[in-house]
Amino acid sequence: MDSNATNVIDNNKTSVLQITTIFICFLMNMLDGMDVMVVSYAAPAIAKEWAISPQALGSVFSAGLLGMTIGTLFIAPRADVVGRRTIILLSALGMGSLVFATYLAQSVEMLLFFRFISGLGIGSMLASTATLTSEYAPKRTKDFWVSFVMSGYPIGAVLSGLAAAQIIPAYGWRTMFQVAGTATLVTLPLIYFFLAESLDFLLKKQPNGALEKANAILSKMNRDTLAALPPLSIETVEKPSVSSLLIPERRLSTLQLWSALFMAFASLYFLTTWIPKLASSAGLSMELAIYAGTVFNLGAWLGIMTQGYLSSQFGLRKTIFGFLAATSVLMVIFGFFKGSALVLVLFGLIGFGVQGGFVGMYAVAARMYPTEIRSTGVGFAMSSGRLGGIVGPLLGGFLIGAGLSMTGNFIIFAIPTLLAGVATLYLKSSEIP
Repeated sequence: MDSNATNVIDNNKTSVLQITTIFICFLMNMLDGMDVMVVSYAAPAIAKEWAISPQALGSVFSAGLLGMTIGTLFIAPRADVVGRRTIILLSALGMGSLVFATYLAQSVEMLLFFRFISGLGIGSMLASTATLTSEYAPKRTKDFWVSFVMSGYPIGAVLSGLAAAQIIPAYGWRTMFQVAGTATLVTLPLIYFFLAESLDFLLKKQPNGALEKANAILSKMNRDTLAALPPLSIETVEKPSVSSLLIPERRLSTLQLWSALFMAFASLYFLTTWIPKLASSAGLSMELAIYAGTVFNLGAWLGIMTQGYLSSQFGLRKTIFGFLAATSVLMVIFGFFKGSALVLVLFGLIGFGVQGGFVGMYAVAARMYPTEIRSTGVGFAMSSGRLGGIVGPLLGGFLIGAGLSMTGNFIIFAIPTLLAGVATLYLKSSEIP
């Protein structure tokens, strides 16, 4: 029996266990998107009830983002020690319980606390599901399946918006948090009973009971079981850490990936934060300005799925560059459509390109690093992106406050969008097609 998990996955027909694992990861990212966006949809009702300023609400948004950054930086890498399934289970428990408990908030300080703690689980969930998916997807379709799983995030954002539009006016913002938290908590049995631990992790890290667990997975996949675990490599014994991502042979590619994600996240979060205001400034009615966010996320889902397919055909680097370069052009010409209903179409196309391109970088991170440090690599890559996600909206707010036009803002943010594509195109890694 082949004791190499990669060969088992790549050289055999995709099993029900693999498909189940990938779809559970997709579902968890849908709930991730819902739990991230629920506070944005509830914000107007909270501001009205508590009579708080936009600045106070901004601090609540930042608390969630800070929690997500810390989650990807410090919790997600633990999946290289305790396993991907364990971190996904704990992340779901943390997300669900804290989002649900947010209905108890009676002050901005309590809201800050709940959003920060729930953000820890949200951030670690994204990194862990990307890692586990990459380890159960065959090499020939790996990029598509990682992108498919990440596409759950914008779907969750859209669905939570549709739910919020019905729930908040009728039952209040607290009920929306109860619904979102419950939706996550009910998946815990699904994760516990049906989500498989990474076979690659079990064979290469060999935690307690690894042989029995690996053989149970192999049996469910209708593969031959193992008589003994393979010998541990020197790399496996080493402790996963940021220094393992910056050894000489990986340093340049790691820094390129971090830079690309920082710039892509800065542009993406600028767009998602300011889209309603920008759409209104572009001449759309308030109703259409609100729908601009939905159009953006629907375009994002289509872009992510298309990127995943094209990457499997033409390679990740060229596809990501093409998506982000095209997006930068759309952002530059955006001003010419001011006052036209075509602005909505353009928002959808920009969502298609920027989300498709930056989600492809998750597949890049999952491919770049070996199993022993994969969650650490994906976690730190996402954290660098989250930092860009903090800078982007702040810079956008400063530029808008300084009187820069919508057209000027789009031109400025087209620059990091293009540079992110260029950094990915010239990424120095033999593991990336």
